[in-house]
Order: sequence, then C-alpha cells, then structure tokens
Amino acid sequence: MRLGLSVWLGCALLCLMTTAHAHDIRPAYLELTKTPSGDIRIVWRQPIAGVYAVPLVPRISTGWLDREPSLTERTDTLLVREWHIRAPTAELVGATVSVEALERTITDVLLHVRYPDGSELTQLLRPSAPSFSIPSAAKAGAPVKEYLLLGITHIWGGIDHLLYVFGLTLLVRDPRALLKTITGFTAAHSMSLAAAALGVIHVPSAPVEACIALSIMYVAAEVLGAREGRVSLAQRAPWLIAFCFGLLHGLGFAGALAEIGLPARHIPVALLLFNIGIEIGQISFVALLLGAFHTLRRVAPRWATGLQWAPPYVIGGLASFWFLQRFAAIF
Repeated sequence: MRLGLSVWLGCALLCLMTTAHAHDIRPAYLELTKTPSGDIRIVWRQPIAGVYAVPLVPRISTGWLDREPSLTERTDTLLVREWHIRAPTAELVGATVSVEALERTITDVLLHVRYPDGSELTQLLRPSAPSFSIPSAAKAGAPVKEYLLLGITHIWGGIDHLLYVFGLTLLVRDPRALLKTITGFTAAHSMSLAAAALGVIHVPSAPVEACIALSIMYVAAEVLGAREGRVSLAQRAPWLIAFCFGLLHGLGFAGALAEIGLPARHIPVALLLFNIGIEIGQISFVALLLGAFHTLRRVAPRWATGLQWAPPYVIGGLASFWFLQRFAAIF
C-alpha cells in the first residue's frame, strides 16, 4: 500500500513539474505609446517557459506589427520585441488590437496605451475576449478591474507561493493561530511588494526566487517535525516566521509586477488593487484547502489519516527541485 502510494505521488510530482512549465499563466504585456510628434513605439513582452511557450502573436488592424521588429531579445523566461513606427498615417484611436492563439491558452495579455497628452489606458485581453478597439484618450481611466484580476491570476499561477501557504495551513492547526499567521504573511509581503514596486529597494530576482524555494523547504521540514513531536520556533510563533518569509515572497510578487509595469498616473491604485487581488486569491486558496481537509475527514477518515504524511514530502520535493534549478540560474 505504501509503495503504491509512493509511486503515485512520484507520478503526481512529475506531472506537477511538467504542468508548471507547460501551462504558464503569467500575463503577457503589450504597450503602445504615441509621442507628441506622432511616432508610435510598440513593446511586446511574453513570459515563456522554454519549448512549452505558446507562440502568441500580437496584431494591430493598422498592420504596424506585420513588419520586422526593430529589437528582439529572448531569455529563458521572457521574449521581448519592439517596433518603432515613424509618424504613421493610420490613427491609434480606433485601431483594433488582438492576440493570435490567446484563446488556446489560460493566460491574459495586459494592454497598455499611452496617449500624446500623457493620459493612459489599461485593458486586459483574455482568452474569451482576445481583441479590443482603442478608444479616445477621454475614455481612459484607472485600471481597477485589470490589476485586481492580475493579482488573482498571479497568485493562482504562482505554485511556489501557494505551496508555502499550503505548508502553513498544515503546520498551524488552530483556526485563530492560522488567521494570525496568514495575516502576518500578508502584511509582510504587502510591505516588501510596495517597497520594491516603488523603487525603494531593489534585489536581484534570481537569489530571491532561490530563497523562496528554501522557505518552502523549511515549512515542509517544520510540518514533518511537528508530526514527530518536535517543538520549534515555527510552531511556537508561526506568525513571526510567516512575517519574515512574507517579506521575501513580496519581493517575488514585485518581480512579477515589474514585468507588466504600473500605470504612471495610477501607481497607488494599481499597486493596491494588485495586492488586493493577491489576497483574494490567497484567501480563496486557504478556504479551498480547509474545505477539502474537512470533506476528506468526513468522507474517508482512513485515507485522511493514512495520507497525512504525504503533503509535506510532495511540497519539500518540489521546493528542492526549484531550489536547485533557481540556484543554478544565479551564476
């Protein structure tokens, strides 16, 4: 029985690692800037995951993107293309923007338009609505829905952050203590996210991502230690540990936000909404976990008891894989 479960968990672990690469749900970014002189600069940034990246192709009804880009850069995680259009005869207002193959993904594209008068417009293109007609500058407003949805999408796509929260849920059994712990984690990553997004602090992303993997390994080890009856600081004051690691995870959130940027005229609003979106996604994940635990205990109590050792091993195994992968990326 235990051998069969080990094989099943090994397969599940492999599927999780493959899925994390095959279904990248980080948003892509398309920026259109029209200068007072009439020139147009277009920037396309698409997060990628090696050979598993879906080849999204941005299109504009004016045909500006049909020509070769003036700049193309590609890294292991990002594809960047730029076009510079000299005073085109076609108008930006009224042009239709679309993204080919977006309907075959589970990702979004953040469209950002900067008008000559300095006003900005933000629109989220989704698989169900992959095109948008650019309105006049008078209709541009604060990106309320867009950054809220981006926050929710990011936390649900951030498997590493969710696994850390999963570990906290396993470690802290008392509901009040769990609420205090999650609150500490939330407060901390909100602070570091804001500080990094506003440029107050700057930390290279590669070491941050490696340390986030270490934090997940740590919480998995603490869960196993608690099951064996060992008492540690993480069990006596889990809110303190969650707060400290929350500062680290906030820097990871900031790295994702840096890829899509903040609208210059609505930075505080966009930052707040992105953070609220993260919290909505995080709270819904914890609620889903607690509901699943409760249902499993009621429907299959023997399975619930027999499998309680498995989650920390799966969490720790994934985190170890990520740490080795991310540590190698530092050098």
